[in-house]
Amino acid sequence: SAGAPKPLPSSGPKSLQEMPHPLATSSSEEMGPALTPSPDLLLPRSIADKDLSLPNGTPVDTSSPASSSSLLNRLQLDDDLDGETRDLFVTVDDPKKHVCTMETYITYRVTTKTTRAEFDLPEYSVRRRYQDFDWLRNKLEESQPTHLIPPLPEKFVVKGVVDRFSEEFVETRRKALDKFLKRITDHPVLSFNEHFNVFLTAKDLNAYKKQGMALLSKMGESVKYVTGGYKLRSRPLEFAAIGEYLDTFSLKLGTIDRIAQRIIKEQLEYLVELREYGPVYSTWGGLEVELSEPLEGVSACIGNCCTALEELSEDMTEDFLPVLREYILYSESMKNVLKKRDQVQAEYEAKLEAVALKKEDRPKVPTDVEKCQDRVECFNADLKADMERWQNNKRQDFRQLLMGMADKNIQYYEKCLTAWESIIPLLQDKPETK
Repeated sequence: SAGAPKPLPSSGPKSLQEMPHPLATSSSEEMGPALTPSPDLLLPRSIADKDLSLPNGTPVDTSSPASSSSLLNRLQLDDDLDGETRDLFVTVDDPKKHVCTMETYITYRVTTKTTRAEFDLPEYSVRRRYQDFDWLRNKLEESQPTHLIPPLPEKFVVKGVVDRFSEEFVETRRKALDKFLKRITDHPVLSFNEHFNVFLTAKDLNAYKKQGMALLSKMGESVKYVTGGYKLRSRPLEFAAIGEYLDTFSLKLGTIDRIAQRIIKEQLEYLVELREYGPVYSTWGGLEVELSEPLEGVSACIGNCCTALEELSEDMTEDFLPVLREYILYSESMKNVLKKRDQVQAEYEAKLEAVALKKEDRPKVPTDVEKCQDRVECFNADLKADMERWQNNKRQDFRQLLMGMADKNIQYYEKCLTAWESIIPLLQDKPETK
């Protein structure tokens, strides 16, 4: 059909026949992260627009006069971008709470604008709940097993810690779901997947869920039924390096995530103390007429510091932590694709051994072995292309994230400095009036 996935456009300009056999050689250049920005990872805005957003869509405040160096970096970030014509735009917004007899849930509006021929209309607007996004991701994993599927935010939250219907939680999830769809939209293969088309356009998605749709590609079917009975001798060096990198990357990010959560917890505990601390000076000022003005000033100063700290903690919770968790989940997704690749290679090696053990002369390698070899080559090409895309994406996201965090910290300390400087005149000795 018109919406069928294009044949391996992610493998780059070379055809599979022109690519070196992945089991015969391994390129050391492909083991390291690509340094050239990928045109597929462009941010959806013009280069002239100098206002950056964090990876989850939150605008970064550039008003701080002390942030000139990071502002320069932002302009350099824009210089990395290359003009690419986009033909598919998807956004997630307008969360709504639905209270039914059996359950309560949130739906989000998914708006699509496109000029692609695979779509009957130029614009669609549908409502989806979290489990619909989960269905889409499962279908993408089934039908595109050789590709890295972006992760979804965790489904479950700890009871008593986070209210999943709170405005803050819903907004954080909305940003994550929006990022999930944008990553699929930016992918040259996943964005043409038929399940993705249905997700964006179908008014009643439940009807498609019940039908099952049976849209698995041949690659999907072949990989789906690999039971893991074959044992891989050893990964090629480049994929072994990727596996080691992902292990280290997820370990480091997990450590940063845990420490960041402790810091936020301590900030909130400090905030509680500050809120009790400030009013004491105000009460004291009521008892000391001559000291009332400077004491009220100190109380107001601490109040301003409270507000600044609260904003900083919110920024860390809503902007910083979700990106860390997304990339921890991303590394797990990449590890799963690596395992699938290993299964297909193990199957190929086992079939080659079976052919070699047979006594009779065979004019050529059996067709099923050749097909298995094609699947290995396909997996290798797609996995390397997606790894390069992921590395480019990661660099863009973390540069923006860390610059945003630096700016937020600068603004916090500037606000505290301004607050404390404002009370110095009140504390200085004044000439006595005669």
